[in-house]
Amino acid sequence: MVTMGLARWSVSLLAVGGLLAATVAGATIWLLLTDPVTLADAASASIEDSNPGPIMQALGAAILDALRGLFKYL
Repeated sequence: MVTMGLARWSVSLLAVGGLLAATVAGATIWLLLTDPVTLADAASASIEDSNPGPIMQALGAAILDALRGLFKYL
C-alpha cells in the first residue's frame, strides 16, 4: 500500500518535471521564432559532434534572458 506522503512526493516530482519540460519547450519555440539562426547553428554543431551542449547553451541563454527581462520588469 502506498502511503499518502509518498503519493504527494510523486505528484510534486511529476509537477516539477512537467514545469521543466514546459519551460524548455517554450524556450525552444521562442528561439525558433525570434532567433532561428542561433538555434540552427547550435543544432548544426550538435549534430556534427553528437554533443547536445550547444543547443542546451542556446536554450539556457534564452531562458536566462527571459528571466532577466522579467526581473527588470518586477
